[in-house]
Amino acid sequence: MHRKLAKTPPLGWNSWDCFGAAVNEKQLRENADYMAKYLKPYGWEYIVCDIQWYEPLAKSNDYNNFTELNMDEFGRLMPAENRFPSAENGKGFKEIADYCHSLGLKFGIHIMRGVPRGAVHANLPIKNSKSTCRDIAHHFSVCSWNTDMYGCRGTQAAQEYYNSIFELYAEWGVDFIKCDDICVTEFRKWDNPYSADYEIEMIRKAMDNCGRDMVLSLSPGPAGIENAQHLAQNANMWRMTGDFWDQWDKLHDMFDRCYAWQSYVGNGCWPDCDMLPLGRLAKNASCHGDANRYTNFTKPEQVTMMTLWGIFRSPLMMGGNMPENDEWTISLLTNEEYMNMHRSSYGASQLYRNEKNGRGTVIWQSNGKKCKYIAAFNTDDNKRKITVDLKTILMPDTEYNAYDIWAKEKAGIFKNSIKAEVEPHGAKLFKIMNK
Repeated sequence: MHRKLAKTPPLGWNSWDCFGAAVNEKQLRENADYMAKYLKPYGWEYIVCDIQWYEPLAKSNDYNNFTELNMDEFGRLMPAENRFPSAENGKGFKEIADYCHSLGLKFGIHIMRGVPRGAVHANLPIKNSKSTCRDIAHHFSVCSWNTDMYGCRGTQAAQEYYNSIFELYAEWGVDFIKCDDICVTEFRKWDNPYSADYEIEMIRKAMDNCGRDMVLSLSPGPAGIENAQHLAQNANMWRMTGDFWDQWDKLHDMFDRCYAWQSYVGNGCWPDCDMLPLGRLAKNASCHGDANRYTNFTKPEQVTMMTLWGIFRSPLMMGGNMPENDEWTISLLTNEEYMNMHRSSYGASQLYRNEKNGRGTVIWQSNGKKCKYIAAFNTDDNKRKITVDLKTILMPDTEYNAYDIWAKEKAGIFKNSIKAEVEPHGAKLFKIMNK
């Protein structure tokens, strides 16, 4: 059933890249206003509040270890009212969710798997259960980078706790859940770090029975191919990588990630390349670069990122503070031909890769309605003339029209191959049609 909720890759905005752990209500509303005005006509719809929304003292991208968290009498985390004033009197995120819905948008939140340490130490009761939060805590199952939570044991009482939090989220009107510390395969090998597959299943069960449709995104990754079937059975999207930032080496690494996952894309389940670090980033503190910067990616690198995410059909989550977008940034997010490819293409695959020391040419292709899409990537530090052999995917010795999606212009008539000069770390994206 959950696959029906994301028939195409989700499109939205997430607060982490620009506000870190310290996003507030004003910033959420401002980004919702911007999306509704400029991006909604192109399919963008989710406004997602990332981590630490329950922490009164959060102020940057850093986490305050073992800090005070806001929660109710049943150990369920609640928004910090000093940052989200509309949450007062136990209203939670309902007013913000209602505001997003009034704009024709959807609202999402970040959660950590498990139960808050503070709820465990206080031995708070679980709503509609005879058990307490202490009963369900797995004290060895902890996150290596955040001290807020204990993982849960695989018990009925733990299921009752998950049921209680998703009951709360449904009351608030939440449409999207980004659950963290739950699909990594490279840490805590003693504790089935695929973080505990039973916790993913408990979350799926709680979501299915909460009375409200919610898209489920699993983080942080990298998820393992060996878990692909289980991921698809329980989630709508899952991260193929750790946190992605505006650094060329991280972008270049995504060619490997996308190639590995290319056969698992579609049908309501989307391997996730992570957020788009475009526009204004790291407003509260330096994070993987200068504070309050515009993206470190060059314009050609931004085109490469958008092209790879798009032809692969990753979910698209804008990371920058949208009210500060320049014309270039918004042009990347509102290209109609690109958005149509992202929404309706299928069967994307790497066609060719020839690199030496990480520099060279990568070619991807995908299928559209009565067309083909070709992406030509230059991973070299210098301009490169790229020739794409079309004979293996189109009728040989036949003329085709080509449209340059980013330039928004006809690229000419081609037979057997298409040629293009591509900027360093840049890309060309073509729509190929019958003449």
